[in-house]
Amino acid sequence: MNARVTLLEGLAVALFAVRVHAEPPSAEQREQAVPPASERQSNGGATGSAQAAPSWRFAGAAYFYFLPESSNYVQPTLRADHHLLHLEARYSYEDLLTGSAWIGVNAEGGEVVWWQVTPLLGGAFGRTNGVAFGFEGALGWWKLELYSEGEYLLDFADSSDNFLFNWSEFTLAPLEWFRFGVMAQRTRIFSSGRVLERGLLAGASWHFVDLTLHLLNPDDSRPVVIVALGGRFEL
Repeated sequence: MNARVTLLEGLAVALFAVRVHAEPPSAEQREQAVPPASERQSNGGATGSAQAAPSWRFAGAAYFYFLPESSNYVQPTLRADHHLLHLEARYSYEDLLTGSAWIGVNAEGGEVVWWQVTPLLGGAFGRTNGVAFGFEGALGWWKLELYSEGEYLLDFADSSDNFLFNWSEFTLAPLEWFRFGVMAQRTRIFSSGRVLERGLLAGASWHFVDLTLHLLNPDDSRPVVIVALGGRFEL
């Protein structure tokens, strides 16, 4: 009798285990299995893990501009993301000696083709003062990624100084740690006489550190060189 009970109990446990493994994953399990677009990082390629998303994500970068006909300068950017909330601070982006602060809402989705977009509202203060409306967005598939960020600044001092800024990249990441591609920038801090500065880029990542070299207007005799050094961490 005891042997039959033990055998029946063993069969019940086995059937329960088979049932559990045969059930389709819940929506929460599917979300954890597919990393959000922000974890894929804008430096190309799908990364991340099946673990629960961290509460806060922080990122920072410094762009070192080496200009052939003007003074060199550094443009730092800091970002913080908490679920839907996006916070950002920039310096020398809209103008030299000018800071800007931003708040936005994150949205993302997709699996094979993934996307993310963040509409932004910000204000500039310093040499230039104004209010700005902007966005940051990315679209990716396989090892390809299109990234773009832009803003339209309303200058408080003179409406004729209102300006549309943009930075866009289209990259291929043949390796998890390496990407290359083309890029374009529209800024008023410097000008080569073109409406849109265009160029090439190549970048490498190591753990949480990114290093990217940009070459603007490579057909010029003295092109603009931008070296970007960035990092990120999560809490």
